[in-house]
Amino acid sequence: MSNLETRPAEQVCAAGERGDGVELLTPRDVPLGGPRAMNVRRTIPQRARSLVGAWCFSDHYGPDDVSTSEGMQVPPHPHTGLQTVSWLFEGEILHRDSVGSLQTVRPGELNLMTAGAGISHSEESPAEGRPPRLHGVQLWTALPGSALGVDPHFEHHGDLPAVRHDGVVVQVFVGRLRAGGEELASPATTYTPLVGAQIDLEPGAEVWLDVDPGHEHALLVDAGEVTFEGSAVPPSALGYVAPGRARLAVRAGAGSGARAVLIGGEPFAEDVIMWWNFMGRTHEDVVRARDDWMAQVAELDDGSTGYADGAAGRRFGQVLGYPSGPLRAPALPDLRLKPRTRPA
Repeated sequence: MSNLETRPAEQVCAAGERGDGVELLTPRDVPLGGPRAMNVRRTIPQRARSLVGAWCFSDHYGPDDVSTSEGMQVPPHPHTGLQTVSWLFEGEILHRDSVGSLQTVRPGELNLMTAGAGISHSEESPAEGRPPRLHGVQLWTALPGSALGVDPHFEHHGDLPAVRHDGVVVQVFVGRLRAGGEELASPATTYTPLVGAQIDLEPGAEVWLDVDPGHEHALLVDAGEVTFEGSAVPPSALGYVAPGRARLAVRAGAGSGARAVLIGGEPFAEDVIMWWNFMGRTHEDVVRARDDWMAQVAELDDGSTGYADGAAGRRFGQVLGYPSGPLRAPALPDLRLKPRTRPA
């Protein structure tokens, strides 16, 4: 999924203050422009905290009725320096990208795209036979400096490990986690130590998760009454805990079931700049990426866009099969983008 904000703010990614309890990060509603015109609830990045491990972006959307609309329609757009993690609770999304991938993702399956130095992709609700509702999360992870030059690639994983125990289902889509006495490890490629998992709980159920005490973690609540380490986390909010805990407790209220997503990882050691869909280390990285992308976008006589000559062989490649041209990049702000030093 692209960040379709027409005036994206500079996002300086660095960790916030760390306390002993659960830090509650409330979401902000972000109306995304363009043909998709949908609202998302964004918990990271924000001023208080912009990273959880290498997780640098969390959008929670739906459930949206797509039975009488075109649903999700995100034209081709670029990414650098990150991985996109597409995870659904309901519905279907068709992914196309410039390395030739064509893959539908459904609930319980993972679409993982690694941008490296540059990739472009589109996402759309299938034209026929799609479920009536769309509901899920879009997550990004920052690539470390050692992986910024990896070849762009795409992975789909439809058989991910899960455990069912005492009214709880835990499914790990990225990294590894121990739950219900079982070690769960996703086959997805990662470049820093990470975990991403969906947790479904029956009314009143509780699960203890064995985690790496050197990692930080956060719980995004999708639905239901949930406590995380004894603190209530409302739906669409993110509850954060600092490193130092070897076990984490998640409990559902007695009145109804609940669903949440756990993210976590080793604290990210590098400061990064995120602007629009680009992740870089310097202002020049972002400027160069934007210039390279716009060199591939041709302005057509009717005001729409197409691909410039030779786009398929350039940095971001070309997405085939999507019915419209690529997105234009927004204008850069009139200031120099600077990374902020991580808090001590």
